[in-house]
Amino acid sequence: MARVAAIKLALTSVLFAVSLAGPVPAAAKGPTERPADGVETTIRWTELPWQGRETYELIRQGGPFPYDKDGSVFFNRERLLPAGKRGYWREYTVKTPGSRDRGARRIVCGGPPRQPDACYYTADHYASFRKIVE
Repeated sequence: MARVAAIKLALTSVLFAVSLAGPVPAAAKGPTERPADGVETTIRWTELPWQGRETYELIRQGGPFPYDKDGSVFFNRERLLPAGKRGYWREYTVKTPGSRDRGARRIVCGGPPRQPDACYYTADHYASFRKIVE
């Protein structure tokens, strides 16, 4: 019984000391943390995988696209991309070698179809984005 009381007292002391110390400083950015806008870095269109460069060119030409869902509205539910009105963002499939379905890779563009304001590449099905720069 005395041991339990001693543990409770020690724990209370530690918690009190932590509360006096104030907030803990943020740790260095790890691989799962993102800046506030959700975009970790940029990627040059020439650095995209060849399938991504192909998709990007199709976007600039206005199609035709190989998948029915290409050009469909992307709702930005993850809120990693800048806010836009409904229908502003559109998604396009980037073929994934060896995948039996559409895979995880996409390009998401906002603005006018052939001359979008901005396009973003995701290789992990919307968990992170990289802004495509020319």
